[in-house]
This record gives sequence, C-alpha cells and structure tokens, in this order.
Amino acid sequence: MNHKDFAQEWINAWNSHDLEDILSHYSDDIEITTPMIAQATGGVESSLKGKEAVRNYWGRALEKFPDLHFELIHSTAGIDSVALFYRSIMDKHAVEVMFFNEEGKINKMYAHYD
Repeated sequence: MNHKDFAQEWINAWNSHDLEDILSHYSDDIEITTPMIAQATGGVESSLKGKEAVRNYWGRALEKFPDLHFELIHSTAGIDSVALFYRSIMDKHAVEVMFFNEEGKINKMYAHYD
C-alpha cells in the first residue's frame, strides 16, 4: 500500500461526508480510541468496538459538524500501519495511527489531538 495514496483517499472520504465511503476503509471488528469519544461521553468511554458502534458515533459527528473538513499535512508508513497528521475540526491538529488487517482494512485506530 502506498501510504500517500491511502492518506489522500481517506481525507477525501471524510471531506465527502459519505459515511459509507468513510466506513469502507474499516473492518467489521474495528476498534477506535480517541479523546473525542471521551469528550462526547463525559469521560465514560474512550473506545468503541465494532463497525456498527463506530457508524453510529461518526454519523452523529457528521450531523454535528456539517462543515467538517480535514486537511492532510503529512502521512508516514509503518509495518501494516500508517500515521496521518492533519488539520481536523475546530482547527485542531490530529494524528491518527491506523493498523491494517490481512484484507487491508483498518482494524485498530488511535487518534491524538492538540
């Protein structure tokens, strides 16, 4: 996988606001961990497991931020993983580290924000 091509494809999916296009990058057993979940749940949770839980969470986020737009700053490659550095909502900088399964789908993601 070319991490630069993937990064641009991922950014374009988010900027399209097409939830199914966004979710096409993820496995059914996806696990995401992000401070945004903790913020949304008042600190009760920081992770979600399973595509349906992630779909519900991101669907609400896309409704809440109809002008959501990500700007890719840089991407890097690891072993079966990529890290994307981008400008996120509320003018925050974000780094997401994504790990891929054998089918090339993201099955684990950790997000970091400034």
